[in-house]
Amino acid sequence: MAKAFASQGDLTEKKTSFSEIGPGLYAFTAEGDPNTGVIVGDDSVMIVEAQATPRLARKVIEHVREVTDKPITHLVLTHYHAVRVLGASAYGAREIIMSDAARAMVAERGQEDWDSEFGRFPRLFQGHEEIPGLTWPTTTFSERMTVYLGNRRVDIMHLGRAHTAGDAVVWLPDAEVMFTGDIVEYHSACYCGDGHFADWPDTLANIAAFGPKAIAPGRGDALVGEEMVAKAIASTADFVASTYKPAEKVVARGGSLKEAWDAVRAACDPKFADFAIYEHCLPFNVARAYDEARGIDTPRIWTAERDRQMWEALQG
Repeated sequence: MAKAFASQGDLTEKKTSFSEIGPGLYAFTAEGDPNTGVIVGDDSVMIVEAQATPRLARKVIEHVREVTDKPITHLVLTHYHAVRVLGASAYGAREIIMSDAARAMVAERGQEDWDSEFGRFPRLFQGHEEIPGLTWPTTTFSERMTVYLGNRRVDIMHLGRAHTAGDAVVWLPDAEVMFTGDIVEYHSACYCGDGHFADWPDTLANIAAFGPKAIAPGRGDALVGEEMVAKAIASTADFVASTYKPAEKVVARGGSLKEAWDAVRAACDPKFADFAIYEHCLPFNVARAYDEARGIDTPRIWTAERDRQMWEALQG
């Protein structure tokens, strides 16, 4: 390989934080690493996003036990990516919830995604020996479902394609707080390698229409207050557009993937170069933007071999 994946050199342990973003609602964040949400109901706890390994999941559980001794009964996985789901076994939740589309992606590409991400993110997969296998949901939904944690209502919804085709969000109407998964990021690059650029802005608008008072994004600090929420949604929309539009123009004139890479860098570097995981995401984002602009609606499956070929083509 001409150059290692950007994330392979990122071996420094991240500082974690656990902040309350609404009554009984918490965001576990880690300096641009994947976030996890915690919802404390009347009689039990729901977790949103499992982390990459049981080892990382136990860090979340330690924080949960600082605020409640209620049992963890539900786990919501907003999409299928390995860094989000493979720590699921640590929680012992009786229900694991995904959208129908996300479950289908586990079946279609879950193992390939695991193998791919394992090579890209060595730090996140420390302790991978404990992972029992692919994470499968016990419960799925098409457009929306509601779970009651005692009297606390939790709405789980698919508001459109964005980061993946099966993205779910979790809405707490009593607190007007939303857990968005990787549809919204804050001061972190969006990973668009399995994304849908044309749909993403509408999905962000659907989130904004709820008027959230706080959001736990997929990566980055928790967003408390309507001003911070609006800022993060606008920044995410800008990132997606700034990645797709230059690639779309290159495709329209018959240009190459490498030309798209140069065009996207020119548009994105000045605005986003200091974002977490920016250098790691960029080649995958350009490859997917180039494909979508050529009319490939379903993202091609990333494999460890395809990762290497693409990285060498753009980084060599």
